[in-house]
Amino acid sequence: MSQQNYTQLFPTQFFLLGIPGLEHLYLYLAFVFTMVYVTSVIGNFTLLFIIRTDRSLHEPMYFFLCMLSSIDLVLCNSTTPKMLGILWLNSHEIYSEACLTQMFFLHSFAIMESALLLAMAFDRYVAICNPLRYTSILTKCLIAHIGVLAFSRAVALMLPLPFFIKRLPFCSANVIHHSYCEHMAVVKLACADTTFNNIYGIVVAFFIGGLDMAFIICSYVLILRAVFQLASTEARTKALGTCASHICAILSFYVPAILSSVVHRFGTNVPNHIHILLANVYMMLPPLINPIVYGVKTKQIRTRVKSFFSLHFIISTNISSDAAKADSVQQSHRNGRQHR
Repeated sequence: MSQQNYTQLFPTQFFLLGIPGLEHLYLYLAFVFTMVYVTSVIGNFTLLFIIRTDRSLHEPMYFFLCMLSSIDLVLCNSTTPKMLGILWLNSHEIYSEACLTQMFFLHSFAIMESALLLAMAFDRYVAICNPLRYTSILTKCLIAHIGVLAFSRAVALMLPLPFFIKRLPFCSANVIHHSYCEHMAVVKLACADTTFNNIYGIVVAFFIGGLDMAFIICSYVLILRAVFQLASTEARTKALGTCASHICAILSFYVPAILSSVVHRFGTNVPNHIHILLANVYMMLPPLINPIVYGVKTKQIRTRVKSFFSLHFIISTNISSDAAKADSVQQSHRNGRQHR
């Protein structure tokens, strides 16, 4: 078949089913997902604002946290608004170009998040195993290079994906059994041999995820070995406490991803809506959990958040008090004019 016929068979629009089988719960799901989305956006923007404005937080750990928050914002904004449109407004249609763009962003930024979690594991390794050389090893230049490398790796691996799909014939099939344009959900619609697309997706997922996880595990093996060589229990507890937020971030990212992958490949009797819910948890949980965990566990961020809201409360109280005084003065003037 010629390339021209392939292009003609590629649909101009796709139809996202949402979460088929749970239509009767759409309003409840929409409310929950909206709250999660709003909390994620506010939490990550707050982290970025605090780290940007507080010069005492301009350290390697917080630079990595800024990158992680930026990636989380892109992840939750690449899928959640359209999903909320389906749940709230019954808006299922999505243009094919928008679908492929969404696919590129959600998969590439998921790969970037995996790379950032690996970089943060390296950060914790240097901080605990070689603290005297921490700032000399993790310079701003190295951090910038790590960020560029994470971005370049993700783009290089995911940029061909839309073009691989664009060349497939779809034979008028355009109904995606998902709430967003996930790669395999779109590939399943093609009426041609998709072996290459399937193998490419699996190799990238297992190679990147598996490799990053292997290096993260190696980092924590070295970290634990160094921690248990410390003399006092207090020192060991403090050292492990610095890793708690990062461990939570790792678990919130990899556990839903692994669970979703296992259920997708081996859970033949699992209802389709469970697959879709797990895929949504995988996309929505890290942006929600990361700012909460780092805000609670990191003293400097926690202190800045408290001071920010305290200052806001004081300013609001003073404004309200001044307004009340002004109203009182105006009322006194009116009463005086009436007596005269």
